[in-house]
Amino acid sequence: MFQVLEIITLQQMGVAALVAVVAGFVKGVVGFGMPMVFVSGFSTFLVPELALAGLILPTLVANLMQAFRQGPAAAWESAKIFKVFLLVGLVTLLIGAQMVRILPIWSMLLIIGGPVTLFAMLQLSGIEVKLKGKSNRVAASVGACAGFMGGLSGIWGPPTVAYLLALGTPKDDQMRVQGVIYGLGAVALTVAHFGSGVLRGETLPLSLAMVLPAVLGMWIGGRVFDRIDQVMFRRATLIILLMAGLNLVRRAVILLI
Repeated sequence: MFQVLEIITLQQMGVAALVAVVAGFVKGVVGFGMPMVFVSGFSTFLVPELALAGLILPTLVANLMQAFRQGPAAAWESAKIFKVFLLVGLVTLLIGAQMVRILPIWSMLLIIGGPVTLFAMLQLSGIEVKLKGKSNRVAASVGACAGFMGGLSGIWGPPTVAYLLALGTPKDDQMRVQGVIYGLGAVALTVAHFGSGVLRGETLPLSLAMVLPAVLGMWIGGRVFDRIDQVMFRRATLIILLMAGLNLVRRAVILLI
């Protein structure tokens, strides 16, 4: 605790914990959005590098919990089904993490945020975008975009969720698959940012401190998830996806200006 207060104030710590609870709640309800909420909240009072460090460990724990909620066998089956997406995404995530201090983040935010926003708006307006069966080429393309974006900003959910929705993935399967995809991505992100220097002795205590409030929020969100049906889940997912896309575009514009 005292180590955390060396880099942020007690008041900022309280606000950060509240952000973590909200981030966990959103993830518990729709399966994604935790990094988006973390970054949006943290960036209002923390520098970008510290905000990214703060979300790494709670995101790792939350995703592993989500992946194994229905047991290791179900998680392994999901990993096999989406192996192309996962493998390509992991490679590009590691590449993206090493380019945090080189490549302008606004460019990737805009490239991902624009199509995701359009996809969510079309779906919410009743115009469905569907994929007929799984294609390795599409899986690799989306995995590459999601992974690279995740390495740069810690946010890889929007393109992944758009892909799963376009495949028509059922509610429970979508939650588990997201957990597997994000869980493996979170492991890679943690390792990558120990290497990049974002996660180090000074920033590690902050990330550790955010784990408990994030898990609490996720538990509350999980209770809500269990009570909603497929239609409501899909709509809630699209609304969060639209917010995520608009937030990415907003951040891109701010950084560009």
